Amino acid sequence: MTTDDVLAEFKAAGALREGHFVLSSGLHSPVFLQKNLVFMHADRTERLCKALAAKITAAVGEVDVVVSPAVGGIIPGYETARWLGVPSMYVEREGGVFKLRRGFHLPPKARVAMVEDIVTTGLSSRECIEAIRAAGAQVVCAACIVDRSGGKADVTAPLVALASLDVPAYPADALPPELAAIPTEDPGSRRLSA
Repeated sequence: MTTDDVLAEFKAAGALREGHFVLSSGLHSPVFLQKNLVFMHADRTERLCKALAAKITAAVGEVDVVVSPAVGGIIPGYETARWLGVPSMYVEREGGVFKLRRGFHLPPKARVAMVEDIVTTGLSSRECIEAIRAAGAQVVCAACIVDRSGGKADVTAPLVALASLDVPAYPADALPPELAAIPTEDPGSRRLSA
């Protein structure tokens, strides 16, 4: 599956949006990938995650488990794990830090594929990987459906992206005039109150 194929899935689901968006990272961008409009369709999610599973296997061989960050990574993590034939777990924030909860435990030295939905700055991926390593497992790759950073995000593990884009993202105090002129939308989840 190519980047164009992945974008076609997002476009067909009405999930590739243009405007002025505040991302979960706090950065501003003229493009937003509303992944939940894709993940609400089992057939689309299956096609994307089956391809991601094949790409993970080609890059790092077999893995023992998939771990994803909650909430956005749970669906692609689960579906990718299904195609890899391994268990799927997720980390959640507790006291502001990602941790395995709900009875999840990683076997020592397990080969883990960390699976994320979309990478922009890599913050969620890094935090998830830190939790996996703290649990004593080995992160063999960080995988995602879309890498918005064009390969620039530092996720502290080899990045396996089904699609790679170089979508601009700007700090609030460094917006280009054409973006600053458009009203903002804040569809990201990181700043939602509990």
